[in-house]
Amino acid sequence: MLHELLLALIGYTGDLIVDEREQQKILFPDAPVSEECTFKLAPDISFLQASERAVIESLISLGFYYRELDRFASKSRNLSWIRSTNDAPLSRTSVLLKGKTKKPSIYRRAIANGIVEILSVYRSAVLQVEQILLSDPMPILATVTRGLNKFFVLLPPLYELIVEIERDDVRGGQLLNLLHKRCHCGVPELQACIQRLLWHGHQVMYQQLSSWMVYGILQDQHGEFFIRRQEDRDVDNRSSCPDVSEKLVQKSHDDASLTDWHLGFHIFLDMLPEYIRMPVAESILFSGKAIRVLRNPSPTFRYQDAVNHQPIPKGSLRVQGFMGRFAFQKESFADLKLIGEELLPQSEADKIDAMLQELKDTAEFHKRSFEHAVDSIRTIAASHLWQLVVVRADLNGHLKALKDYFLLAKGDFFQCFLEESRQLMRLPPRQSTAEADLMIPFQLAAIKTIGDEDKYFSRVSLRIPSFGITVTPSQVDLSKMKSNPDGSSGVISKGNSSSELTLDGWDGIALEYSVDWPLQLFFTQEVLSKYQRVFQYLLRLKRTQMELEKSWASVMHQDHTDFVKRQNDRMNCSITQQRRQRFRPMWHVREHMAFLIRNLQFYIQVDVIESQWNLLQERVHDSHDFTELVGFHQEYLSALISQSFLDIGSVSRILDSIMKLCLQFCWNIENHDSNANTLELEQITEEFNKKSNSLYTILRSSRLAGSQRAPFLRRFLLRLNFNSFFEATARGVLNVVR
Repeated sequence: MLHELLLALIGYTGDLIVDEREQQKILFPDAPVSEECTFKLAPDISFLQASERAVIESLISLGFYYRELDRFASKSRNLSWIRSTNDAPLSRTSVLLKGKTKKPSIYRRAIANGIVEILSVYRSAVLQVEQILLSDPMPILATVTRGLNKFFVLLPPLYELIVEIERDDVRGGQLLNLLHKRCHCGVPELQACIQRLLWHGHQVMYQQLSSWMVYGILQDQHGEFFIRRQEDRDVDNRSSCPDVSEKLVQKSHDDASLTDWHLGFHIFLDMLPEYIRMPVAESILFSGKAIRVLRNPSPTFRYQDAVNHQPIPKGSLRVQGFMGRFAFQKESFADLKLIGEELLPQSEADKIDAMLQELKDTAEFHKRSFEHAVDSIRTIAASHLWQLVVVRADLNGHLKALKDYFLLAKGDFFQCFLEESRQLMRLPPRQSTAEADLMIPFQLAAIKTIGDEDKYFSRVSLRIPSFGITVTPSQVDLSKMKSNPDGSSGVISKGNSSSELTLDGWDGIALEYSVDWPLQLFFTQEVLSKYQRVFQYLLRLKRTQMELEKSWASVMHQDHTDFVKRQNDRMNCSITQQRRQRFRPMWHVREHMAFLIRNLQFYIQVDVIESQWNLLQERVHDSHDFTELVGFHQEYLSALISQSFLDIGSVSRILDSIMKLCLQFCWNIENHDSNANTLELEQITEEFNKKSNSLYTILRSSRLAGSQRAPFLRRFLLRLNFNSFFEATARGVLNVVR
């Protein structure tokens, strides 16, 4: 009887101790874990006392737990799935359809290895009990109970654990989370066992972390790691943001590292253990992506690095700027081999591996040590990525180029461009040839102002992406649609306010900037679109300022011409004098317009752009972390947009209306000889006064002037209202409205 009991304790039943599932013939190798004990004493046993029966039934439950734990470990450690992956696809499909195989789990296999360790200790205890029984001339049942008593607190909780794992199909990070929760118990022996199982699970996680953070390789065949490739999500992203995604995929089609950086990986929250915080997981994600970039540089980067050291023929930059593309020279650069080891030295990779190995060798998981190691690895990756982007790819030079061209720091170039294209922009743009028409003044401006030493101009190209409804000078009427002498008609929105006019067709002028690897990690499409938004706003502002200046110059020229005629023709002197008197109030209005536009332009260019640029330069100089640099640049762009009021709809609409009114005023003034429409000029004047006073009232409100979003706004308001004119006018308008 004792020998059969010992066999039952290691999972082998017989005539006296039976397994109900074996009798029902429902026990097969892949059968799920039974949720209740099926080891029973045979019903026909009559020679046992009730107390002995109770002790034996308690003991054989350990055998049942052992057998189920052993079956779970055998199934989890079964490597037949490796062979099935090499089978023909049809055979694999048929097996899956029959439901005979489950998706394998590396984490379950690791936990099974820990369970095998615990079961080996249990088998040793059973063997020791057998030896004691054999050496004892009077073997008793109490010897078995005493030898195996400690396993009554170990095997039942482990059995409950595997039941939950199989029932809920717990895998990967979820399994680590489950074990981490089970570690918190008041039984030291059980806590030690669960911690050992968790240690085995962490070995797999550390192996995946090592592959990801040392080599940039994601080893996760069965979807158990909390870093996952972007598969279904990228389809959703492209459908929600088709323009950005399509441009990004198109630009990075040949560079897998860029595709991986922007679209390749994400954190899978279902597999993220609760004891790993989200910022730590994001640091792990960033570190692996950075290592992938450093170990897999783009082939084009080698050529670009070589081209930067090649002499460029005189005048070639201008031609490249017009074409909007850069032609690489065809010389061989066999001697310039840029390999991943240069971007990430092997010593740094060994340092990362050593930190992960130290965590791997620790018996217990220490959250603080883990987070410190991840933060150190992220610092290493961010530092080398900073070295690549800032030093090797000349980030500061490209930032300066974007400031020169998108923020109009090269004012002489854009002044020349607007002057050369002034007559062209008086006419509505032709959709088929508008871009080509603008290339001529763009080219002339470049020849006059851009030097051969400017190597970044070749990356700038002019585009007109789309057209709004065109409003031309001769077509504008503030109150109604007006027919032109040539039969064409103007297009005005239904409202009476000129603020409801659609944008001029030329306001869609945009710049494109060609960005090479690895700067595409920094200058994303979102970043370039922000630069584009500020550029279009600044160009409209500069165009308005130029038109106001040109209108004054034109009328002064006409006035001098009239003065000469008046000296020669005394008869028409009174007519000329009357015309000058009639338009004298208009010059006051023009001066008010120019005063507002000049001060607004000075505020944006000096108080906003230059101050934010100097702050960005200080941060770039002091920072050696790529992620910090990205954050600083985002703050820089956000400050440009917010302090220029582009994110306040009411203010930006008023500014657009003011610029349109200024242009309409200039065009009407210059054409006053051929079509003197004093009433229309008075309407423009009235509308401008309303808009400018509304602008001043909004900007001086405590919500804006008293906030930190525009620290230099008070200077702008002081320059506008230096003699209290704006304040008095705005108060008068408010009184009239009331």
